[in-house]
Amino acid sequence: RSMMERQLGQMVHLIDDLLDLSRISRGKIELRKERIELGSAIAQAVETSRPLIALADHELLIELPPGPIFVDADLTRLTQIFSNLLNNAAKFTARGGQLRLAIELAGPDAVISVTDNGIGIPTQMLAHVFEMFTQVEGGLQGSQGGLGIGLSIVQRLVQMHGGSVEARSEGLGTGSKFLVRLPVALQLVGNKLADETNPDCATKCLRILVADDNVDSAESLAMLLTLEGNETQTAHDGLQALDVAATFRPDAILLDIGMPMLNGYEVCRRLRQQVWGKTIVVIALTGWGQEEDKRRSLEVGIDFHLVKPVDHAALKKLLSGVTDSRAGHSRERPD
Repeated sequence: RSMMERQLGQMVHLIDDLLDLSRISRGKIELRKERIELGSAIAQAVETSRPLIALADHELLIELPPGPIFVDADLTRLTQIFSNLLNNAAKFTARGGQLRLAIELAGPDAVISVTDNGIGIPTQMLAHVFEMFTQVEGGLQGSQGGLGIGLSIVQRLVQMHGGSVEARSEGLGTGSKFLVRLPVALQLVGNKLADETNPDCATKCLRILVADDNVDSAESLAMLLTLEGNETQTAHDGLQALDVAATFRPDAILLDIGMPMLNGYEVCRRLRQQVWGKTIVVIALTGWGQEEDKRRSLEVGIDFHLVKPVDHAALKKLLSGVTDSRAGHSRERPD
């Protein structure tokens, strides 16, 4: 049964790739572009690829820019680009290898690099890796196979976004690096980069603690918040959340209710007993959404009660008001 599930999953993935390639070739794919923060696509791609990376016991390092980077793109297709590159790196890197994803600004472009210390690419193959059905000779034994069309899909989707992608490698055994360049949806205002649609809405850095016993959920959310220009830390049980809060002194805490050791209600109750904890904005992010749950949140001092899955735009809007509350403005309690 396990073998059948694995084979069926692989077949579905291959068929999806073939269908995508066919649609792109025939011009049947239309991008649904919108102004998005690049970090949201990166976070979703990492979440998608994490099972494969974890299965191979790889270490994934992520290097983030100091502030948010905006692009005009189709979020779903952008996520597909980066997850394909991460999956490719994971497949052709020996168990226990290291992958690195880095984001930086280079003039008018955002440059996203995915680097691995895997099998590498022969020099004569570098010009052909994005061609359909290309397979690198001397592949890693035991690597997960494919039809050799994932990188072709990446190239075509990147080009549809007005960008470019290139592969670099010093040869077999030296690892590989893929560089994606995308035009940035920013304009220069004075000496600072700002969002074209609203130059005055520059992200203000917050210290945010994400407390959730679901490690993947906490780490992904923290990464996304960091990409948006905030400083973050995570905790995975109630006692750890209190310990981290005492030293980190966050401006806001995103607090799961159903955590081990201490639940979120008790964490907030103890937090409010501390002088330094009275002004922290506490936002419950939980699956507990009954009226009784919201009433208990209000009683212990939780400022906002959001039910998972939480819309990130709504969360970002709440966090945008945290700076005012730090300056002494009153906060409204949820209805």
